[in-house]
Amino acid sequence: MPKMKDGCVKPARGPILEAAESTTPTGKALPREVGKMQARVGAEAPDFEANAFVAGEGFKPVRLSAYRGKWIVLCFYPGDFTFV
Repeated sequence: MPKMKDGCVKPARGPILEAAESTTPTGKALPREVGKMQARVGAEAPDFEANAFVAGEGFKPVRLSAYRGKWIVLCFYPGDFTFV
């Protein structure tokens, strides 16, 4: 088994939103507005990517959509030494 590397991880993408295509009358693309993600009871959860510790693999980015149809538990906590 390869040795897991300890250290910093690359930032995850965060919310994964569908790209809205909009242009001006001159044909130039407008900057995309970032929509607000909001979870609602009974609705499908918004897709996102975050860093997670996977046993045997270490830290890696995971997507919520990769677990579609499965039960999952998300646990968030402040990082060590963040004085929260």
